[in-house]
Amino acid sequence: MILTDSHCHFDFAAFDDDRAGHWRRAQAVGVRRLVIPGVEEARWPALPGLCASLPGVYHALGLHPWWVADASAGWQKKLEQALDRADARCVALGEMGLDGTLALSATEQEAALNAQLRLARERALPVILHSHKTHDQLLKWLRRTPPVGGVLHGFSGSLQQAEAFWKLGIHLGIGGTITYPRASKTRKTIAAMPVEALVLETDAPDMPLCGFQGQPNHPAQLPRVLSALAGLRRQDQTTLAGQLEDNVNRLFGWR
Repeated sequence: MILTDSHCHFDFAAFDDDRAGHWRRAQAVGVRRLVIPGVEEARWPALPGLCASLPGVYHALGLHPWWVADASAGWQKKLEQALDRADARCVALGEMGLDGTLALSATEQEAALNAQLRLARERALPVILHSHKTHDQLLKWLRRTPPVGGVLHGFSGSLQQAEAFWKLGIHLGIGGTITYPRASKTRKTIAAMPVEALVLETDAPDMPLCGFQGQPNHPAQLPRVLSALAGLRRQDQTTLAGQLEDNVNRLFGWR
């Protein structure tokens, strides 16, 4: 099987010791492509070179709500300039979004989100979205500035919310959450959604799978996510993997 990790923080320090070796480990279990979301201004310059050194690794550029408070006054212009310099390895804008647990005000978060949604529309790029306790608020902003496509990473929520995102062309990023039996609402939702709405992710080194708590997550864990998803949906893994690859090809324009 060939798999794509649609959301992996492969530029984080957890992989600094031997990034090429970590990538070989993932490739050995069938992970042939990986997308690194850009999360903060300071990381944007290094992403193109990192991806150029590792075949099959792509990236996005964006400002995550956790880093909005640290961004410079000219971050929007710098993001536009980074996109101007980007090549085909830049496949999306993000990670952007809203987080209901931050001290940063909703107004400041929404301003950063809105600026990026507008830029994504201008550049005809899909978006990579973060939402924590803010699904309904995020949907409001997506309806105001509908993206050309995207993914809500690490989805956890109700069937009604999942259907609302998919109606806007937003795929659901499926990761380690579904491996926990206690996540019954999300597991039932994912089992009920059309397969066309789903893409795989690890969010490594974050979001460890059930049984691996306390350990850094790794893109090599992606087949375990696929196995859990196939079990929930009662589908053959090989067939499901092919359908999910079709989805990620459509999402990121890989034809």
